[in-house]
Amino acid sequence: MKEERTDISLTDFQHLIRKMYFEKDIQRGVDGTFMWLMEEVGELAAALRHGRSEELLEEFADVLAWLATIANVAGVDLSEAVRRKYGSGCPGCGQLVCICPNEEKP
Repeated sequence: MKEERTDISLTDFQHLIRKMYFEKDIQRGVDGTFMWLMEEVGELAAALRHGRSEELLEEFADVLAWLATIANVAGVDLSEAVRRKYGSGCPGCGQLVCICPNEEKP
């Protein structure tokens, strides 16, 4: 059976995570939630070194979920944050295709 693809916007994903976990997340707070995010980043790093594609999919999803979780706890709208910082191009050079020197972090 073919899996039907349904894209999820960043806004929809953040709302979904909020609906599923917000009561637990708010009790854990920003500090506890940040620690879980860092653990997932470590698992993603390991998967990038030697993971299978399925493991990579899971770890990227976990990192994004914990990022959405901490944004919810901190009261940050991720879509708004991304739009403000990257919506007009590279924050360093202002171009749609970055022309910042490789030594600089855009």
